[in-house]
Amino acid sequence: MTTQNTSDAAPEAQDIASQGSGDLFNTAAGWVLFAAGLGLGLSILSGKYFHGNDPQRPDQLGYVIEGVIEEGAPEAEVTMAQALNMDGVDAAAGQKVFAKCSACHSIEAGGANGVGPNLHGIMGANVAAKPGFSYSSAMASFGGQWGWEEMNKWLENPKRYIEGTKMGFAGLSKIEDRAAVALYMNENGSNLPVPEYVPAAEDAPEGTGDDVAAGEAAADAGAEAQAEADQNAAEGTSEATAAAEADAG
Repeated sequence: MTTQNTSDAAPEAQDIASQGSGDLFNTAAGWVLFAAGLGLGLSILSGKYFHGNDPQRPDQLGYVIEGVIEEGAPEAEVTMAQALNMDGVDAAAGQKVFAKCSACHSIEAGGANGVGPNLHGIMGANVAAKPGFSYSSAMASFGGQWGWEEMNKWLENPKRYIEGTKMGFAGLSKIEDRAAVALYMNENGSNLPVPEYVPAAEDAPEGTGDDVAAGEAAADAGAEAQAEADQNAAEGTSEATAAAEADAG
């Protein structure tokens, strides 16, 4: 009887031990999953709060390095004089751009007025002075002459330059196109001198190799002369000291 009870109790003990180890594993696995879920949730929340996935430049920099161009800073605007002297900006390029104008304007000498006036000799001419064309009151009362800068502003946005104009053209956004078409019109019945472009000091190219070499040679010569002068001074001091010691002896 005792032996049978002992043999019956052994499997029960094994079952209890097995169940206990299973519960311990499940508990550990549950904590691991909980920790992983918590870490993932905190990572998502911190990313949204601190914009970790979308870093942005602060409005106020903590330390600004001199000489570094600020990101997003606007580029220097190209002037009309600069555009007129650019490579590739010429009357031939302007003739292609003028194709956008030819539906309303003629440019040959003696050409008829159309939706817009004939543009032969327009550069340097008075505004709204083409015979036989009916200008808007805004254009007729504007005054002035068609110089390079005036034509640049007009071609960029006619309605903004002369409010109330009847011209429906939206304008040319690229200053290179405006400069080219102005050069083309200038060759057709006009002869305005093209303004020269002088780069600003910061835009001027650095000296040539010969200039740099000459500067370095002059600097070396100056350094050698200074070294020789220092050496002569040191020798003179030594001689004076020796003479003084001899007199004292």
